[in-house]
Amino acid sequence: MNPGPVIQIFFIEPGTVVPMPKMTAIAPVLVVKDVLASVEYWKEKVGFDRADVYGEPPNFAMVGKDGLTIMLAQTPPGVDPPPANWKVVEKTNQVYIWVDDASALYRELQDRGATIDFTLYDTPWGTREFGIQDLDDHDIAFGQII
Repeated sequence: MNPGPVIQIFFIEPGTVVPMPKMTAIAPVLVVKDVLASVEYWKEKVGFDRADVYGEPPNFAMVGKDGLTIMLAQTPPGVDPPPANWKVVEKTNQVYIWVDDASALYRELQDRGATIDFTLYDTPWGTREFGIQDLDDHDIAFGQII
């Protein structure tokens, strides 16, 4: 006869600190029509310097820069990606990336030819931010605490 799962009980001394698991990063997933075209956009227009592409034919990728990762998942043939957030809720982006110099990054992305969605401005809540739009209409915002 199987007694079932074994349950272990640990008694901890009062005052003992038990370390909690720590979250270390986040990687948003953008649904795209063409994963290879999206990888090129992120590399050429946004300056991401890492791209790992998966599948045969390719249907998933991870692009990255400065320790950040964005995942790109391609829709099946004939299926459109879901609507961009801003099409559902006004002024809502898909991804918000914190940066240390929004002004310099804004100039760089302009020079690279990224599609600027909204221009650099200072918000009432103390950030300097701007946004770009990718090939699938996702709004990507960049912000700096000022």
